Amino acid sequence: MASTKEITVEDKLRALYDLQIIDKHIDRIRAMRGELPLEVEDLEDEIAGLQIRSDKFQEEIGGIEAEVKNKKILIKDAEEKIAKYEAQQKNVRNNREFDAISKEIEYQGLEIELANKRIKEYKATIENKNGVIATSDEKLAERKSHLEFKKSELDTILGETQKEEDFLLGKSEEFGKEIEERLLTAYKRIRSNSRNGLAVVSIERGASGGSFFVIPPQRQLEIAQRKKIITDEHSGRILVDPDLAKEEEDRILGLLADLKK
Repeated sequence: MASTKEITVEDKLRALYDLQIIDKHIDRIRAMRGELPLEVEDLEDEIAGLQIRSDKFQEEIGGIEAEVKNKKILIKDAEEKIAKYEAQQKNVRNNREFDAISKEIEYQGLEIELANKRIKEYKATIENKNGVIATSDEKLAERKSHLEFKKSELDTILGETQKEEDFLLGKSEEFGKEIEERLLTAYKRIRSNSRNGLAVVSIERGASGGSFFVIPPQRQLEIAQRKKIITDEHSGRILVDPDLAKEEEDRILGLLADLKK
């Protein structure tokens, strides 16, 4: 039976540092996008809201115009009634009939006056709503233009980086599977608590990468021996020696170089 190769501490350190390099590249790509995806989403939401508002006003104007049309029909009907009553008034037989018809004429005249008043109010409302729509449409056009620019900017960045990001995400998942669950969980926890997303760092000029705290020579020797997982007592980050870091950085950069060929 073939023996399974033992996974050494050095193997684990290399896998962890490889994952860190990959995730750092992913962070860099996403930093290039910055807030653009959220800006695009916010603009799309704002445009949808403005469009709904404009459509609602258009619908309301349609309803008001229908009322104007109804009032004009009422006026025409009242005018026809007045003409009919005036003709009848010429043939009345007594004052009582004359007064009754006069009251009808007066009533229809008041209906016309009230309808004209309502039409005037409706037209003022329509004018006001059209003004709001014009302002809203102007803002909508400006937002659409801004959205188009932001989408173009985002598409350019995505076009330049999407292939690399997809490759890196695949590698991040692949390398993550090579690391035992306990270590991977620790890596993710340290990374999430780190402002710059670094969970595994090498020693630089006698100190933990990105730190000013000097590591004692004896501790540096232990790290270089790669016999156990050692963390920085100040930051909690996992430490690797510079030689290992350089070797893995060159290896990952080689993979990325092959991708761009």
